[in-house]
Amino acid sequence: MDGHTIIWTDIGHIDDIPRLRSRVVSTPDCDIAVFRTAGDQIFALHDKCPHKGGKLSQGIVHGTSVTCPLHNWVIGLADGQAQEPDEGCVHRVPVQIQEGRILLGVART
Repeated sequence: MDGHTIIWTDIGHIDDIPRLRSRVVSTPDCDIAVFRTAGDQIFALHDKCPHKGGKLSQGIVHGTSVTCPLHNWVIGLADGQAQEPDEGCVHRVPVQIQEGRILLGVART
């Protein structure tokens, strides 16, 4: 084990986030952008593009990607990877849905 424990925190109902939009959850370590797709999938990433630190939460959600509002980098929501020709990765945060509630998994040491 890596010495981390996942703490699951209820951050609201799936309907609290409009489709193709996001919500920001502030933690002591960073801001986390929680995205909802048109198909009601939920993803969470650190709210910082690997290129110039743009707030991904302010980007455009399309399919299972988000386009950074600063320089149009496209980031995969499922894996946090920048799409070619760009390179870089955004840290993913575990999420799960239970009875319509979004649970965000934050690692604690």
